[in-house]
Amino acid sequence: MNDRDATERLRVTVAYALPARQYLEDLLLPPGATVADALAVVADHEPFRALGLPDVPVGIYGERVPLDRPLADHDRVEIYRPLQVDPLDARRERLRRPR
Repeated sequence: MNDRDATERLRVTVAYALPARQYLEDLLLPPGATVADALAVVADHEPFRALGLPDVPVGIYGERVPLDRPLADHDRVEIYRPLQVDPLDARRERLRRPR
């Protein structure tokens, strides 16, 4: 790949975080690539292989997005884990505890 090809590609990061570790995969994708395209590239890499891509919820910079969303240069595709505790239940529990 020459310098011109690299400048015409999108620089995208796919991120997945566990409590003790964060996984980042930097990708170069063609213009017009979608979130699904980015997930397809990392689907055979660890730890992404075990996640059941593309059936997991994803977002870009904290905002949930559909898989067909086109990517922009420097987007960070985030793969979300299921919540361990429902946020409303956690809030109710905190309110029940004495201060």
